[in-house]
Amino acid sequence: MPLQTMRAVRFHRYGGPEQLIVERIPCPQPQAGEVLIRVAAAGVNPIDWKVRQGLFKNVMPLSLPHTPGNEFAGTIAQLGAGVTGLQPGQAVYGREAKGAYAEYTTAPAGSLFPKPDELSFDQAASVPVGARTAWIALFLLADLQAGQRVLIHGAAGGVGNYAVQLARWKGAHVIGTASSNNLEFVRSLGAETVVDYQATPFERVVHAVDVVVDPIGGETQERSWPLINPGGVLIAIGHPADEERARQYGVRTLSVMGYRGAPEQGFIEPLQTISSLLESGALLPQPRKVFPLEEAREAQAFSETGHGRGRIILHIVDA
Repeated sequence: MPLQTMRAVRFHRYGGPEQLIVERIPCPQPQAGEVLIRVAAAGVNPIDWKVRQGLFKNVMPLSLPHTPGNEFAGTIAQLGAGVTGLQPGQAVYGREAKGAYAEYTTAPAGSLFPKPDELSFDQAASVPVGARTAWIALFLLADLQAGQRVLIHGAAGGVGNYAVQLARWKGAHVIGTASSNNLEFVRSLGAETVVDYQATPFERVVHAVDVVVDPIGGETQERSWPLINPGGVLIAIGHPADEERARQYGVRTLSVMGYRGAPEQGFIEPLQTISSLLESGALLPQPRKVFPLEEAREAQAFSETGHGRGRIILHIVDA
């Protein structure tokens, strides 16, 4: 018998975290090519609260009320018409959910990946956005090679922690910036040099890097330009690339924002490779703080602080 209702987090108007409320709403039904997912855990990302604040309402208007979240892990509850190769009860994870802050969500069948047996659902939900973004930044945009020097700002953060691990896996020399209480954590991920940005301006100890991964922007980005070797590249995450400043310094810049891949160039979805790295233990997910669904307000407020290590997760059901 089809499910009738479910618990979901929604906001009815733009504003602060207090706009998030848990309501009982109709359960979605999968359309052709889609799958209904029983969500066990959902990732909390900066884009979630930026959308809630209305920062993108002119370019990405929403139909309110809106359920946030696109990153999840869970089990398949129902297949939509035409879906093959998947089965009810299968544990999966992905990043294209239509509202993951809920007990159930739908997602395109082709966007799902089997959850590695080695990972809990909370761990798996911490992977799709952070690890995929780091992969795109390092390998598809920066073309990072073994032996190159890479500076990763916010190295303990939701994207930064994966960038550190992936850059070391590639054989690069990794330099990370972090707050004082996260220095050992970043070293444990594989960074060979870690700079306490609260105690020492990073430009005093960092020089001649080939790649900068910058999820912070602003003053941090401005101070990074002189550190990049001629022909090097700065990858902006969560903000546009400043091409004019890059030209002034004789370097390149690109942004992860809006990157969709280039199928004509043999684009392979990064999560395909990331899944194999997770299974082999070469990449370890780093969920930092886990909130229940009822504390979505607190989870997004915590994300808004911009500090901390690893990923923020909503734990929705035990699966």
